[in-house]
Amino acid sequence: MAKKGSEKNTKSKAKHARLVTQKKNKKKAEEALRKERLKNIVKKMKENSSS
Repeated sequence: MAKKGSEKNTKSKAKHARLVTQKKNKKKAEEALRKERLKNIVKKMKENSSS
């Protein structure tokens, strides 16, 4: 039989899931920013070496 009353832990699980996704998104954004910075550095170095 199903349990009666309010569901257990749903608020905690939802909060945890939200925080984990937030953390993942932050890490992805930081990686993308780092890649972009590296691309710019490489581009500048190529321009300087060719000049």
